[in-house]
Amino acid sequence: MLKGKLRGCIGMLEADRALAEDVNQNAFAAATRDTRFRPLASEEERDTEIHISMLHPSVPLPCENADELLSKLRPGVDGLILRDGSRRATFLPSVWKDLREPRDFLEQLFLKAGLSKHYWSKTLQFWTYEVEDI
Repeated sequence: MLKGKLRGCIGMLEADRALAEDVNQNAFAAATRDTRFRPLASEEERDTEIHISMLHPSVPLPCENADELLSKLRPGVDGLILRDGSRRATFLPSVWKDLREPRDFLEQLFLKAGLSKHYWSKTLQFWTYEVEDI
């Protein structure tokens, strides 16, 4: 976070290395390789806060349609993973601070995955997870 605004976010949905190494690698990647932002400049460092979210194991969230999915989401609690074929995206629970309405949260997640915000398919898969913020 740079002056209270997102400045980079990169992480892993599943652990594949030691936590300390993962934090080190992803913090560096978030500062230098998040394609939504230019690399962090040295003069920005003093105003930058690092937030670490440790994901709990994800839980499948089967649903037949968007309305059913929306009724199962717990705003402010659930992170959500979306996958359809090669498309995949996630929002951490902290995104609920900016997208308070479940429908907005879901639509923006579809857009993040490169899909239409009203997209639906029988091949869509969802998982929820909680986080421990450090």
